[in-house]
Amino acid sequence: MKAVIMAGGFGTRISEKSATKPKPMVEIGHRSILWHILKIYSAHGINDFVIYMGYKGHVIKKFFANYFLSMADVIFNLAQNKMEMHQTYVEPWRITLVDTGEATMTGGQLKRVGEHLGSETFCITCGDGVTNQDISQIIALNRQQKKLATLSAVQPPGRFGAFTLGDDQSSIAHFREKLEGDGAWINGGFFVLEPKVIDHIQDDTTVWEREPMQNMARAGQLAAYKHAGFWQSMDTLRDKMLLEDLWAIGTAPGKVWKSIRPAK
Repeated sequence: MKAVIMAGGFGTRISEKSATKPKPMVEIGHRSILWHILKIYSAHGINDFVIYMGYKGHVIKKFFANYFLSMADVIFNLAQNKMEMHQTYVEPWRITLVDTGEATMTGGQLKRVGEHLGSETFCITCGDGVTNQDISQIIALNRQQKKLATLSAVQPPGRFGAFTLGDDQSSIAHFREKLEGDGAWINGGFFVLEPKVIDHIQDDTTVWEREPMQNMARAGQLAAYKHAGFWQSMDTLRDKMLLEDLWAIGTAPGKVWKSIRPAK
């Protein structure tokens, strides 16, 4: 099965970090969030990726062009102008990079990469979120429900403390920090799609999250896989700092894989 990664965005709300690189190349723990997403899919046996690019796509191309070398132990013999790969530790990934243009909307981008997807069910996600959900379970639900699309549904925690005012409307009678949220389910951005969903996309101006999803929902062709575990998008600098902190202290729930490089 293939996984499509939407990696063409600028990331307006995290422009402090995305001014010189596409948003999916912003790093968490010295690795781009795009790399983290590929590792999540790979942990579930999906290693064939189609990544569509837009804003500063050359940064993504350069990353993969140099990835094999960056993961290897190398001997450089400068006197003889030779390079010898001593040991390599790389993932079994097959990467297809497609430049869909900076002005193309998310639906139009998906339509443009359709020729690389064939006639099989595929996964797709935004290039800015990590999770510990079981991708194989979303795939299984999509097959069971026989829908055109299945999305991961998540319940994000509340971000702010809340309080109630006393009778005088100035003293605080009750306070709670970081509520659990309002209980609403939102789109977690991890999808399993049938190839016919591309028929619901009109052209480059189509936004995937609008008409295509709305039309499929009305037609009863959109299912939801409820995920109660970890999920976090990287929309803002605050989100990035949260993910960085989790990674730094070794408790990142989105790390669902084991290192392929043996410890020395």
